[in-house]
Amino acid sequence: MTSADTTLPLTVQQAIQFGQGQFGLPRLDAQMLLLQACELPIHDRAWLLAHSDEVLNFETQKRYLDFLQRRAGLEPLAYITGVKEFFGLQLQIDRRVLDPRPETETLVEWALTCVADTSKPRIADLGTGSGAIALALKHSLPSAQVTAVDTSADAIAVATANANRLELEIVTHVGSWYAPLASQTFDLIVSNPPYVADGDAHLAQLPHEPISALVAGKDGLNDVRQIVTQAAEHLKPGAWLLLEHGFDQAQAVQDILGNQGFVSVQSRQDLAGILRCTGGQWPRVK
Repeated sequence: MTSADTTLPLTVQQAIQFGQGQFGLPRLDAQMLLLQACELPIHDRAWLLAHSDEVLNFETQKRYLDFLQRRAGLEPLAYITGVKEFFGLQLQIDRRVLDPRPETETLVEWALTCVADTSKPRIADLGTGSGAIALALKHSLPSAQVTAVDTSADAIAVATANANRLELEIVTHVGSWYAPLASQTFDLIVSNPPYVADGDAHLAQLPHEPISALVAGKDGLNDVRQIVTQAAEHLKPGAWLLLEHGFDQAQAVQDILGNQGFVSVQSRQDLAGILRCTGGQWPRVK
């Protein structure tokens, strides 16, 4: 099928094949974009199978082609559909926040083990963005008191809207890292901070996402250093600090934690086998 064929009415099946062939999209992406164009739930693939020979109307086909062009321009699928599943939750996502990555679920899974034996744990999520981590933790641990912080008021608006829609009660603050937390202490602090280095070649693949949520200085670790060095006054004895980071930053983050006095410093792999998260425990009072 050529681009000229898009002037003709396409069937559902032809439209999916066009997204795959002409735009090189995975079949699932093409299906989700078509469902969005049809104004149907984006996971209703059963509808696509049942209506594979149905001809798209002009407006639906036009919307679909626009979505394909946007995706080809590296716009995240979540920005086009407006939703992203994360740790079993359907989040509303837009350009005000980063598109949550599946590898961040590694951080959530580790975090849950750190407070598994704590009654009503107090948890802080620094740089919450869409609220993905904070809301996943609150959903998994209803008794937890979860506080989400972000320097972006727009991000906090997205996180708050997600919390309200999902009926998950969290506390949100606009501010830089610990600034809004005063003298509060926590059983666990988690963060997926900016960790991309200035001028990193990967930034060219992320033209639509907020740069302030991506870049953190010459080596990408400026924000990690700030979070770690200021953590002591906000961690209870024995509490954990867990951080997501880049694929090649585990050792550097381990060193930062160790030099600041954290113990049991270690890293965890994501599903791809990449050391994606590093954390440490604040020493217990002897």
